[in-house]
Amino acid sequence: MTEDSNGGEPEARNRFTSRILRGGTEPDPRFTLANERTFLAWIRTSLALLAGGVAVEAFMADLLGPELRKTIAVLLLVLALVIGGGSFFRWLNVERAMRSKTPLPLPLIAPVLAIGGALVAAIMVVFVIARPA
Repeated sequence: MTEDSNGGEPEARNRFTSRILRGGTEPDPRFTLANERTFLAWIRTSLALLAGGVAVEAFMADLLGPELRKTIAVLLLVLALVIGGGSFFRWLNVERAMRSKTPLPLPLIAPVLAIGGALVAAIMVVFVIARPA
C-alpha cells in the first residue's frame, strides 16, 4: 500500500471508502463513533434474539409442543437474521447521510424488530392463557 498526499492515509483505504461511502466530507468523529455504537447495539440485539431462538428450541421441549416451539424459534432466528443484516445497511446509510450532510434515514429495522417482538410476545401470551393451570 502506498500513501497518498492527503494526510498520509493509504490509497487502498481511500478507494474502499470512496466506493462504499460514495464520497462526501468526513463527519465529526463523535458522530461516526455514535453511529458505530448504534450499529453494535443492533448487533447485540441480533445476538440476543439468536440466543433466544436457540434456547427456545433447545430447552422448551417439555413446556411447548413441537410446532409451537419450532414456530417461536424460527421467528426469533429470522428476526435475528434480519436485524443483524439490516444493522449494517442502517450504519452505512447513516454514515452516507452524515458525509453528504443530508437528513438521516428512518430506521427501517426498528419496526421490523417491534413487529417481530410483538408477534413472538403475542404467541406466548396466547400459549400462557390457553395452557391448563
